[in-house]
Amino acid sequence: MTQTLHGVIHGKTIELMTDPGLADGEEIRVVIESTRPAPKRGERLARCAGALADDPYWDDIMKEIQQSQKIERRPQEIDL
Repeated sequence: MTQTLHGVIHGKTIELMTDPGLADGEEIRVVIESTRPAPKRGERLARCAGALADDPYWDDIMKEIQQSQKIERRPQEIDL
C-alpha cells in the first residue's frame, strides 16, 4: 500500500497531519520530499553573507588573513 501524507519534522520525529491507518509499531519506508522550493543557485551563500557583519573582530581577522597572503612564499636564493 502506498500513501502520500503531509507532516512536520521535529528533530528525528515526523508528526503526520492525518492518521495513516496503520498499526502502532508497524514497519514502514519513508521517502522525504520537502514542500519548500529548492534554493536558487548561490542563494545559500547569499543568506550567510552578512552573518559576521556585526562582529567587532571580523575586520581585523580578515585584514590579518589578507596580509598573510601577501607574504613572499617562493624560496629565496642563497648565495654560497
